Amino acid sequence: MNEVLRREKKFLIRLDEYYRFSGRLSSLMMQDANNGREGYVIRSLYFDTLHDQDFNEKEDGVEVRRKIRLRLYDPDNDFAMLEMKQKQGDLQKKRSLRLRRKDAIALTEGRYQVLLNYKEAFAAECFGVMTSRCYRPKAVIEYRRKAFIAKENKIRVTFDHHITATESCFHIFDRNLCLSPVMDTCLAVLEVKYNGFLLGYIKDMLAECDRSELSVSKYYMGRGFTKLLMR
Repeated sequence: MNEVLRREKKFLIRLDEYYRFSGRLSSLMMQDANNGREGYVIRSLYFDTLHDQDFNEKEDGVEVRRKIRLRLYDPDNDFAMLEMKQKQGDLQKKRSLRLRRKDAIALTEGRYQVLLNYKEAFAAECFGVMTSRCYRPKAVIEYRRKAFIAKENKIRVTFDHHITATESCFHIFDRNLCLSPVMDTCLAVLEVKYNGFLLGYIKDMLAECDRSELSVSKYYMGRGFTKLLMR
């Protein structure tokens, strides 16, 4: 089980800014080993309660809240990562556990008891939360990410673009999963994750954005449009 605790800043930027900023960072930071020309693909299945407690707490700006998701990087992989993100003030705590493919599929079908086959305490905690609060699969979100890393303060800068989603199918290992855009393809989400303080050249980049920080998550973006139509 891995655990990460750090600060996060998010900004909505134009695609031309993404290309300009990523080009600049290429000479200043290490690239993620998985980066291709346009980064790499991330696909996540988000769980929520029957009455969408996590979504609603995000919408209401509740100070302490969580998200539970399954994440994978290639539908052909034999594993997926079970992750829980918890917001605590201005800090984000993320814990993750590698699950076998068959067990990840079981979670997509609501069979959470497979978590009891893992010895990690985090698996038992997820089982307890997901069963007692009636969590169910709610949405699959997919996007491309280009990531840069600096050793100082464990800084990680990511650019997420071409964000798509579905709420009708949760077969996350299906390579041909039908997904629809949930954000203008001319926009991207810039995220900066760090401990301690930011380096000067990253502060300068954020100052160039000349716009307010975002608090919207990709799960919120993926479900928000549909929920607005239902009101």
